[in-house]
Amino acid sequence: MSKKEPKKGKAPKGAREATPKEAAPKEKKPKGPQEPSRIKVRYGKEVVPALMKHFNYTNVMAVPKLEKIVINMGLGEAVANAKILDIATDELGRIAGQRPIVTKAKKSIANFKLRQNMSIGAAVTLRGERMFEFFDRLTNVVLPRVRDFRGVSTKSFDGRGNYTLGLRDQLIFPEIDYAKVDKIRGMNVTIVTTARTDDEARELLKQLGMPFRQ
Repeated sequence: MSKKEPKKGKAPKGAREATPKEAAPKEKKPKGPQEPSRIKVRYGKEVVPALMKHFNYTNVMAVPKLEKIVINMGLGEAVANAKILDIATDELGRIAGQRPIVTKAKKSIANFKLRQNMSIGAAVTLRGERMFEFFDRLTNVVLPRVRDFRGVSTKSFDGRGNYTLGLRDQLIFPEIDYAKVDKIRGMNVTIVTTARTDDEARELLKQLGMPFRQ
């Protein structure tokens, strides 16, 4: 004797009816190629020809370019209060748009009650599109917000084509909410280039829009 077949239109006993989402899964739209930042476009169209003419480069590969940007925030007070490290890391992540890493002490210093491998800061390294986007915000939005801003120093190069800029507080970044800041914290922004000399790096940053002091 054959088993009774379930009536049409009804699911077999014990079976779960499919939800609308399961019945018709939503197709994911393929992500298109990300548009390059305006600083990257400007570098290719304007900066490269200008630098080739200025320094008489014969090969376009010899033209210096941005390699990476490193943002470092020192937190000596984190030795006494570990919660400060979490707050500062969150702020740095908002500023850079990328999760920072925690930097640790390389050696112990008894006078500062510092032990080796103790967390004393946070840092972030930006490359590619995030690097160009941060440089754009830094030169066009952040630095003009500095009180009595008259340009950045031209003497902060390290002799190998890298430039370090010191910022006194994080409030100049629009991503930081003034009402939620518990303490003013400074940071160093190091712009690493492929330039062989400081003159080449200075001209590169100037062409990209770095507001050097006149």
